Amino acid sequence: MLTSYFSRASSESVKPLTIKEWGRFALWMKEKTLSPADLLASDPKTLLDGWHDNRISVDRVVQLLGRGHSLALAMEKWQRAGLWVVTRSDPEYPWRLKQRLKTDSPPVLFGCGNKALLNTGGLAVIGSRNASETDLAFTQQVGEKAASESVTIISGGARGVDEAAMLGAIEQGGMVAGVIADSLLKAATSNKWRKGLMDNRAVLVSPFYPEAGFSAGNAMARNKYIYCLADSALVIHSGKKGGTLSGAEENLKEAWIPLWVKQTADKSAANADLVAKGGCWLEADAQSLSVCDLVSAVSHVKEEQVDLFSIPVQPDSKLETGVSEPQQVKYANEKQVKGSTISEQLSEAENSASSPVDFYQIFIIELQRLASTATTVDELIKNTGLHKSQLNDWLKRAEQGGLVKKLIRPVRYQVEKVEGLSHGHD
Repeated sequence: MLTSYFSRASSESVKPLTIKEWGRFALWMKEKTLSPADLLASDPKTLLDGWHDNRISVDRVVQLLGRGHSLALAMEKWQRAGLWVVTRSDPEYPWRLKQRLKTDSPPVLFGCGNKALLNTGGLAVIGSRNASETDLAFTQQVGEKAASESVTIISGGARGVDEAAMLGAIEQGGMVAGVIADSLLKAATSNKWRKGLMDNRAVLVSPFYPEAGFSAGNAMARNKYIYCLADSALVIHSGKKGGTLSGAEENLKEAWIPLWVKQTADKSAANADLVAKGGCWLEADAQSLSVCDLVSAVSHVKEEQVDLFSIPVQPDSKLETGVSEPQQVKYANEKQVKGSTISEQLSEAENSASSPVDFYQIFIIELQRLASTATTVDELIKNTGLHKSQLNDWLKRAEQGGLVKKLIRPVRYQVEKVEGLSHGHD
């Protein structure tokens, strides 16, 4: 309700929060140990006492929260067409988006198809809507190769290179993820994607209103999501200006993933410019190309510490598609987490760890001590130093995993299953 349109923008009486506005508001709520749901549980004006922002007034927030009827009608319509919604707090939300974009990741994603494909990674294929027949034939072969090597193709679903890559993969039984800039509702029922969607080998996703028409701004904005869902990217053909060039330049600037560039004799192409700025020439031709090699190439992505309260939920090592997550998270040893609050332990782990640290695992290890007897959420907040929303997320995850039992009247949590968690083993 705070961030999404439920009808065309021109008919909305108040504008939903933008991604950046939501980022500011969400961080303030976390600092106040509030969750969005708290705004519906009581008088929001009372909870928002102390909130001051020139662009996000309390009245604007209250008006957005009053759109429950519009939300219900819109969701009913979209669900009938097979669409679903995931938010940043849902376990299915793409952890790569959270990791790379942090608070700039979209708060809500609309989609259809297999959600698990949002977390497989893969090869992003980028290029012009008006690519040459030679480039389109090459792109289709890339899609076919990806299918044969069980690598997901990630693209934008637009005419030209996007379609050629995705349809090439689908026709060979491969997996595809399309980030749609407009008309998601229409795309969900299109013959073009039907086979992939019905076979559970495709997902179409959009951060925009599912019935939105084409917008150059949205088309440009979605480029970052294509890159950030992938492990590596291949630019087939870039013009001297436009979305392909700007998206590739942004990826090089932010160093999200390695960028490969197809060689071309086209003097009007900006492919050589992208290599000069840090991209790598694709040496292989269509026959000798190994998509797995492109995806598994040593990344020049800069390593950054992830803010504690935007830490993505790592997916299970095996997804529904049968694709293994290549980088297994190494658990922290129990001896690393004695004698301080969890927030202090996580800070220490971030500064000292030479390999990825599973912060949720540290929490579970400490929870064995803190919740050996039934313990309230308030007591856990006091003893861990965690924000309420983060604590509730992890408690819910632990409950679903059978690690803790939730008691009611009053609500308390107690450790139920602790075997095998304190020795650093998978």
